[in-house]
Amino acid sequence: MNVGILGAGSIAEKMAETLNRMRGVSAAAVASRDLNRARAFAEKYKIGKSYGSYLEMAGDPGVNLIYVATPHSHHYEHMKLCLEQGKHVLCEKAFTVNAAQAKEVIALGKKKRLLVAEAIWTRYLPMRAVMDRVLAEGIIGSAVSLTANLCQAVAHIERLVKPELAGGALLDMGVYAINFALMCFGSDIADISAVRVKYKTGVDAANSITFTYKDGRIAILESGFTCRSDRRGVVAGDKGYIEFLNINNCEGIRVYNTQDKLLASYKTPKQITGFEYQVEACKKAIEEGRIECPEMPHAEIIRVMEIMDKIRKDWGLKYPGEK
Repeated sequence: MNVGILGAGSIAEKMAETLNRMRGVSAAAVASRDLNRARAFAEKYKIGKSYGSYLEMAGDPGVNLIYVATPHSHHYEHMKLCLEQGKHVLCEKAFTVNAAQAKEVIALGKKKRLLVAEAIWTRYLPMRAVMDRVLAEGIIGSAVSLTANLCQAVAHIERLVKPELAGGALLDMGVYAINFALMCFGSDIADISAVRVKYKTGVDAANSITFTYKDGRIAILESGFTCRSDRRGVVAGDKGYIEFLNINNCEGIRVYNTQDKLLASYKTPKQITGFEYQVEACKKAIEEGRIECPEMPHAEIIRVMEIMDKIRKDWGLKYPGEK
């Protein structure tokens, strides 16, 4: 499978590094609005083709799947461009700016019979399956509470603070905490409440989100871009708790009883970067003629966007140009 990389930023570099070390896939092309930047990227990662136009790369018959690595604000138009050119797409999180855009892109993919996938890597990582198994085994009894956080001191990154680039902690880091809660507790949520700390540009610098589930369970989620947190997730039950080390890229899982005695420990398998699992999932889906990945189905992509839409509506946070 030949992959085209749309965008030449740091996240695109991580994908290029991943593809170069995988079998059965290759980084076939890269596109940037700046041809010189695309050429430098291609030279660095030994990619055969470089383009100064996204449309040109999308029209390349030698490219099967396009990985969209531009800011959130541009995902909608760039995915549509790729799909219109007959290309499968794997798009970085947050999938789009809002749920309406996500629904439109997914509908276009269905019409074209092309794969549309979100590169929320935590959905594809092997430790997600380990967490599912530990929860199913009932080691901690009945799970009733969940906490998760992801804060990084990255306010210096331009795209995170600009409203016109759909910046803010929610779409960039809060999306991981939301996905963690949905993976562990599902989406049968009765109430969603959230508070934020405003950044000087108007986007959320930090936020705290609470999901109250219909069965009485609760999830408390935190994200922000002005400080560094421990990035942990904890699921608590009546017989113990599970500690998930780093909800962004799991570094291990530990299970304790109510006396804090370690009952079980699970190590993360060796990986290239962690991005390989989403690429493998896309390759498998394309080979099987499917238009979505079971690890992150379309319904879940839309559900996450709807949750973030609801939170932003409560905050009164609307991005420039957003309908």
